[in-house]
Amino acid sequence: MLVFFAFGIGFTNAQDKPIPELDKDTVPEVVNDTTLVAAQKRKQPKKKKGKDGEFPIEDYKIISYARDTTHFDTTLTIQKEYKYNYLRRDDFELLPFANVGQTYNVLGVRVKESSFYPRMGQTAKHNNYMEVEDIKYYRVPTPTTELFYKTVMEQGQILDAMITLNTSPQLNMSIAYKGMRSLGKYKNILSSTGNFRFTTSYQTKNGRYRMRLHYAAQDILNEENGGLAVPEQFTGEDDEFDDRSRIDVKFEDAENFLLGKRYFLDHEFFIAKQQDSLKNYGLSLGHILTHETKTYEYRQNGANAYFGDAYQTSNLNDKAKLRTTTHQLNLNYSNKITGKATFLVNYYKYNYFFNSLVISEEDVITNQLRDNEISLGGKWSKRIGGFSLAGDFTQNIVGDMGGTTFNGKMEYQLKDNLNVNASLHSSSRMPNFNYLLYQSDYKEYNWQNTENFEKQKIYTIQGAISHKKWGSVDVAYTVMDKYAYFKERIDQGDSPSTTEDDVQYVDPMQFQGSINSMKVKFSNDLHFLRRWGLANTVMFQSVSQSENILNVPEIVTRNTLYYSNHLFDKALYLQTGVTVRYFSKYYMNSYSPVLGELLIQDREEIGEFPMMDFFINAKVRRTRIYLKAEHLNSFFSENNYYSAPNNPYRDFIIRFGVVWNFFS
Repeated sequence: MLVFFAFGIGFTNAQDKPIPELDKDTVPEVVNDTTLVAAQKRKQPKKKKGKDGEFPIEDYKIISYARDTTHFDTTLTIQKEYKYNYLRRDDFELLPFANVGQTYNVLGVRVKESSFYPRMGQTAKHNNYMEVEDIKYYRVPTPTTELFYKTVMEQGQILDAMITLNTSPQLNMSIAYKGMRSLGKYKNILSSTGNFRFTTSYQTKNGRYRMRLHYAAQDILNEENGGLAVPEQFTGEDDEFDDRSRIDVKFEDAENFLLGKRYFLDHEFFIAKQQDSLKNYGLSLGHILTHETKTYEYRQNGANAYFGDAYQTSNLNDKAKLRTTTHQLNLNYSNKITGKATFLVNYYKYNYFFNSLVISEEDVITNQLRDNEISLGGKWSKRIGGFSLAGDFTQNIVGDMGGTTFNGKMEYQLKDNLNVNASLHSSSRMPNFNYLLYQSDYKEYNWQNTENFEKQKIYTIQGAISHKKWGSVDVAYTVMDKYAYFKERIDQGDSPSTTEDDVQYVDPMQFQGSINSMKVKFSNDLHFLRRWGLANTVMFQSVSQSENILNVPEIVTRNTLYYSNHLFDKALYLQTGVTVRYFSKYYMNSYSPVLGELLIQDREEIGEFPMMDFFINAKVRRTRIYLKAEHLNSFFSENNYYSAPNNPYRDFIIRFGVVWNFFS
């Protein structure tokens, strides 16, 4: 493949002086940049060390994939409480399973397609999988470390450790590892995951060339038990089963495993810089390379009747592999009149495969989908007065998997504390690879749909208004065509009143009509009586469809009443309160451990049970301490709380953790 220029990196001695600001013209405007307005402001003066010899926290910068720049934040807020979890992000629209590291059910409608080409699938296994867009880069004046620790359900912990340093003003490196192990309360639901990341970013002194790269190696292992074999043991009042390890499950000899490795390189050479004395324009040439391999396995010691007939009775091992390579060449031009424009061409190579053919009396299922694809596209962004405008378009011209993507965004700052934005999204592409081709040792889990599945399409119009004091409202209207999904078929056998004889079949399907949805989300954080706060998030959803396919609750709420205050002569900052979450009943998705996917079902509605947490958080210098009693109301409520059919939600538990930053 074409790589149009080579790059070299020179290591110099580390320095303790403030790292000079990069020239603003070396930071391009991008479509998904959430700080387009701020990026246009004048460059701020350099900041010096304080009287105590420490650098200001604003000098410790975090740079996203979209080149949005923030800084390390050691404050303690209610939003930090919402993000203090296994995923390290706000999980308002997700419902976790019983053990940390298991999958999540979905409470919110997906309004955008995140990838231009199909992904491997196994979406229930990817909640903790870090994509290219999730990797952070850094720029710091001194070596910086962040440690994240939290207890789990039983026998294990979560630890996320990161260290980054600049060896010179031009070169930064970081290394991080997130590891988790949790045995869980039920039989055979151990979770063990690891996320390793290494990043490097570099820029020449004159700013003509810049580069960033990362390597990520990730593994996600889950033991699987198929859910409750006798649901009455959970819902009944027999004290024997308060010890959840005594509850019978469908099987105790299965696990699924996701392994991924990725190499990423993004570099750019500036042919002309806009601040040059003889030029009023900028011109650069860039190249982005992504190479990723993924392997998904389902392993089981013996065939289980819950999944139907099998080709073999022992040592079942389903294995799917995907190898992808993407090259992007981009030409970037900018000036004060036209804004910034990018012209790009993408080359995508994929190989999705199994190790054997499936030959039956009816059909022969191939073992491989492999091809090369090419797409063309462009991006544009411009600030006009108080408006920030951005858009991008990509069209596949060679190949069948990709399609078309269009994004448009407008943002306007009415006042310092009032912001309005609107956006459009349109995309089409083939469904994920495991809809098109799958092989398993279970006979009913083999299919090939490359000829009869079509490209699925998503159209979304979205608008939001936010006020620093009164909160924000976000409204999205989405239309989905040719929506692909997995349909669960349960054969209850001769005992329809129990689940012991159930057989779970799965059908990959594509809805031939349209699904329309409306999603309205309101959030605010009100403060009263000096030290009290009330944070509210309310989401309303309405779905119009002829069949129960896209199933989400109509109402999802989260409300937190909390108290904050400085204690011990301001040596400690305390924040304590109660959070209550609730969602209305709906046909909650089921789960397939064989596929690692959520399944559509319309036989059982689940919901209308509140989940109450009590927390005490504190901050001492740069250390944040978290203590939470989760699902406190399970002590006095009925055992009717589920994360999926036959998969209970979490019982009461007390968990502890810390986040600690070192700047040295």
